[in-house]
Amino acid sequence: MSYRRLGFRADHRRALLRNSVTSLLEHEKITTTETRAKEISSIAEKMITLGKRGDLHSRRLAGSYLMSEAVLAKLFSGISERYKERQGGYTRIIKTGVRKGDGAPMAIIELLD
Repeated sequence: MSYRRLGFRADHRRALLRNSVTSLLEHEKITTTETRAKEISSIAEKMITLGKRGDLHSRRLAGSYLMSEAVLAKLFSGISERYKERQGGYTRIIKTGVRKGDGAPMAIIELLD
């Protein structure tokens, strides 16, 4: 299997990942579990690559995935310009310990500068 199921049905998992990637691109830093962070990272890197391409087809593909027009505009104007010379590796995952309630391993995922 080429993706993590995360314990959700397909529609719930897709909604969770879409919202998380949108939040990451909006705030540039979010806290989540380690496994979710790994999934979010791969999708966010693909979105930034679409932003770097910058053509209409890329904008429509990213717009069909992201949940906010403001984040889409930020991706194509601000974020993609920042990574113009970089060949991948746009995100960083920092492990922060375990969650107090259930002991799930937590991590911070952020965009690099």
